[in-house]
Order: sequence, then C-alpha cells, then structure tokens
Amino acid sequence: MTPPDPATGPGGPVLVLNAGSSSLKARLLAPDDAVLWQGSTGWDATGGGEGPGVDEVLGEWLAPALEPWRAGIALAGHRVVHGGERFTAPTRLTPEVLAELEALVPLAPLHNGPALQVMRHLAAHWPELPQWACFDTAFHATLPVPARTYALPEAWRALGLRRFGFHGLNHQHVAETVSRRFGTTRADTGGGQPGPLRLISCHLGAGCSLCAIAGGLSIATTMGFTPLEGLVMARRSGSLDPGLLLQLLRLGVAPAELDRVLNGESGLLGLSGLSGDMRELRAAEAGGHPGAALALAVFRFSLLQAIGAMAASLGGVDVIALTGGIGEHDATLRGELVESLTWLGPFELIVVPADEEGQIARSCRAATTCPPPV
Repeated sequence: MTPPDPATGPGGPVLVLNAGSSSLKARLLAPDDAVLWQGSTGWDATGGGEGPGVDEVLGEWLAPALEPWRAGIALAGHRVVHGGERFTAPTRLTPEVLAELEALVPLAPLHNGPALQVMRHLAAHWPELPQWACFDTAFHATLPVPARTYALPEAWRALGLRRFGFHGLNHQHVAETVSRRFGTTRADTGGGQPGPLRLISCHLGAGCSLCAIAGGLSIATTMGFTPLEGLVMARRSGSLDPGLLLQLLRLGVAPAELDRVLNGESGLLGLSGLSGDMRELRAAEAGGHPGAALALAVFRFSLLQAIGAMAASLGGVDVIALTGGIGEHDATLRGELVESLTWLGPFELIVVPADEEGQIARSCRAATTCPPPV
C-alpha cells in the first residue's frame, strides 16, 4: 500500500496488533480511524514449526512496513484474549504488568503467549513506543455474580474457575455503535417507565458468542471460562454435557486429544465432515450433502436456543445485532432469524461490521487521555 501523506492529527496514529499462534495481523489507524496501513502474515509463534519466528517477522516484515510513519506513531495497542480477573480496562504495559500477563498465558496459550512475545520484542527494539493492552474479557467485567458463577464447590471456585466471556472488544464496539443509533434507554417497558435498551450482540464467525447487553453493559454471555463454551462454531464444539467428556476420559481419550478435537475438529467441520466454512456448507446443502444440512441445522438450533437465553436474561429484546463474518454476510441466516424469532415481539435486527482494531485504537486513546487505575 502506498503511504498516504495525511495530517495524522494530535497524538499521531495508533498501531494495533493482533497476535495468534500462526499469524500476526497489524493495522495502523489515524486519529479519525482511517486505515493508513494494514497487513497480515503467517508465522510460527511457538518456535516448533517451519515458519518464521516472532523476531524475524517483526524485524523483517513489520518494521520496514511501518518505516514511513514510525516517527509519528503514538502508541501500540495489543489485543489480549484473556485478562483474567485482574485486567478489566486498557492497561499501559510496564515490566510489572508483563509479569502478571505471563501468569495468564495458560488460560489462553494460543493468543496470550504470542501477544506477550510481540510486547517484549517491541519493548526491546522500540523502547520509546508506549504499549497498551486491551482485553477480550474486559467488557464482561460487569457480569453479575449469578451470571459469572459456576455451580462448583467453593474450593474449586477459589481457583478462579468462573465465567469470563470473550469477544468483548467486538461486543463493546457493537454496544457503542447501537447506543449511538438507538441510545441506551428505551422509552417504554410496557408499564410506562423507561428502562435500559436491551441488546443481543451476536458475534458469528469462526468463533461465535452472544452477549446480552443492558444499557451498554454486559450482563450475560455464552462463552465461559474458555472460548470453547456456548454456541456451535466453525471448528469448536460449543457446550457439551460434562459427563460426555468424563466418558471419553474413561474410554482412554487423553486430555490433549480432547483439547485438539473439541477446539479444532468439532463444530461445523465435525458435524458436516466437510468444512467449517459457512459459505461452503450453504453450497453443499443446496447440492444435497446430508452432513452440510445437519451442520447448518445444529448451528441454527444452538443459536436460537442461546438467543432465547439472552432474551430471558434481559427480560425482552429491543435490538439484535449481527456481526462477524457469518453475521454480516449470511443473508439466509438473517432471514431464518426473522422467521424464527417472531415470538420475541417487535425488535430491530441490524448488521454491525466487526471492528476490533478500531475499538482497540479508540479505547487506548481514551485511556491515555484519562488513564484507568493500574
């Protein structure tokens, strides 16, 4: 992309980095959210494969790409999947914070680990660049106690086994977009009194989750201690009877195999035996593929059940927002939802394009203006 010559405005552009185990996505955003540059590349953040490593990618791919803007970049914002109970707001990275984030790696090793490697590389090779972390779990810090608590013995709950929720950056973006359009209150609850706007944010992509949002705050969500719980997803199973997992363990299935199959070989892929891509499954279903038809039916059933649960948490629904690759582009699904959800009464069904990168940039800018307590 040819570097533009913009007036980047006060504070300069923000570099947003989204690191995973097999890829790095980067975007440079001007203060008005205009994209100055973006790119993605494959890598091997685990160090055990054949792809380029983190230092190689950052030094030989990212650094040259950013050179035209390097002197003016205001800060780097990192997407961090899991913030645990400690991190519930955008946080400036310090050696102490990095040490605390290191302790959270086991909760989301495929994302938190690579993100930490990027943070440490930038701290060593670009020490003058302020770095901030934004957490996918943070938006769900407002979950009420009953919504975040599993029915486990106190000794187990004391280990931190609770619902965290994920996709929070995009659910927050959806909530703020909807609030700008509809406000955060509704005029009439049926009894003549105003109340908080009741929104169900449906993040539907390779990963899927719903969030019940009342007046802009998360009060319930489908993902839990990990991003495996909840809806049927592209390759993830979603919620299962724990007894099923106990039975597999009794049959000799190792925990590592459970992890691999439930996170990578289940969901739409496992149901169809064909693909985890909704577009491919729609085409295959039209051609009479029984596995594709089963996968789509189970996905739809899971989604409708979860929407009902979110609606119950909210006491009704004013807006349902679809976001993510499936939510934004699958017109057939939108039609099915309109047809199947008439029992909810009148509500607005809208599409909100996902914008996690923009949300990170905006959140970091707001935090630098009025930094949260650390």
